Amino acid sequence: MKNIFRNKKGFSLIEMMVVVVILGLVVLALVTFFTGGTISWMAGQSQLKAQREARQAIDRMVREIREASDIIATSTPLEINFNTPWSTNLKYSWLGNIWDPIFEGTNPLINNVQSLTFTYFDNSGNSVDPESASKVHINLKVDVDKDDNPDITLNTDVNLRNYDL
Repeated sequence: MKNIFRNKKGFSLIEMMVVVVILGLVVLALVTFFTGGTISWMAGQSQLKAQREARQAIDRMVREIREASDIIATSTPLEINFNTPWSTNLKYSWLGNIWDPIFEGTNPLINNVQSLTFTYFDNSGNSVDPESASKVHINLKVDVDKDDNPDITLNTDVNLRNYDL
């Protein structure tokens, strides 16, 4: 009977504390790993959204500006007004403040715009006033996460089909 009481098999309090600390460190490492992965995934999704919206916005601007017969532009706010064979007084505008939207008329076209520039050229590639332009260069930068680094930058040239008609 003495051997039964002397041979108590089990864990001491110190052994249990060591196991709890080790398990705590393992769980902490897993949580940190998964949190970092989730943050990276969310950042990637917001950049994909910015790219998709920027491409849709610039595609729409290109499609409509391409048909312009005349262009009237202002610099403050940045505006490009134009007429097409099927519609008059089309307008894209941006107030010039970082992260303001670009408006198509009075409707927002895309948000979180970091910069938008229109540059006007003639048939020879010389920089000209908007009224005598036959080509418009559009530069659009979008920054969804607002870290002052654009998530997407799009540049395109638009040749006016109805120029001088």
